[in-house]
Amino acid sequence: MNTKTSDHLLLLETRPPRVLSVSLDGRHIVELVGNCGGTPDGLAIDYKNRHIYWTNMGVDWSSNDGFIERVDFDGKNRTVIIPEGATFTPKQIQIDADAGLLYWCDREGMRVMRSRTDGSDVTVLVETGSTEADRKDERLHCVGIAIDRLSGRLYWTQKGPPNAGKGGIFSAPLDMPAGMSPRHRSDITLLFDALPEPIDLEWDAKNSLLYWTDRGDPPRGNTLNRCRIVNGVAQTPEILLSGLDEGIGLALDEASGEVYVSDLGGFVRVASVDRPVEPRLLLSGRGALTGIAFWRASAEPPSA
Repeated sequence: MNTKTSDHLLLLETRPPRVLSVSLDGRHIVELVGNCGGTPDGLAIDYKNRHIYWTNMGVDWSSNDGFIERVDFDGKNRTVIIPEGATFTPKQIQIDADAGLLYWCDREGMRVMRSRTDGSDVTVLVETGSTEADRKDERLHCVGIAIDRLSGRLYWTQKGPPNAGKGGIFSAPLDMPAGMSPRHRSDITLLFDALPEPIDLEWDAKNSLLYWTDRGDPPRGNTLNRCRIVNGVAQTPEILLSGLDEGIGLALDEASGEVYVSDLGGFVRVASVDRPVEPRLLLSGRGALTGIAFWRASAEPPSA
């Protein structure tokens, strides 16, 4: 597989913890980064500066030992940019490369966070709790994140306890208004509540569609879902794919109209976003899989 000329996937495996490069037919798998330690969870690709970022929840999720790393496109120059102690259990991550910003959710930290792509200027945008008692309330755990640069909005999930039907999806402006604090924002909108257990998000800017995985119980859980957002208002959601095995990550290929979904059962499935056809099984029998990202070769700039 030639990653210089081929679209492919980046995938996080937790056992063993590593970053994988996978061809779109699933036949070629290459370890890009090994020995990640802890629990890697979210992936983001910076085509502009040729970096790959991933979050790591750390070894002990009850301790403040999470961190964020990055490598160059060739897997070299591995660097910790957000050190242990600066984020509790970082989950899904998104990048605004043009603005030089990273966005991520911090589950046990009960926060939505942002920094520069070099790890500087760490900022808390939303804080849902602050005490140990709050930390035990999984309704306050922030997990999935998506950004809509055009409208200047942020979306995130709060998953709730496992299979409890207490999860939610929220939205707020990317920039916090003057006079507000992360703990007390009056500009937050609840888009959906009583979801089984929502996890990761992706935003389709062209079609104003919000996609998410849910790892809760069927029939609404262990699904891939989407919903159109019109003037900030969520329309009727639809289920695109069911039967996941603890669904976690998703990655959109807008050009082909396909979405790739990873789960803790070690599966990657491919579904069409427009045609009611059976999903294709891309991978199976892997260790638990978390974050996934679609690598578009045409978006990669020439090497310096």
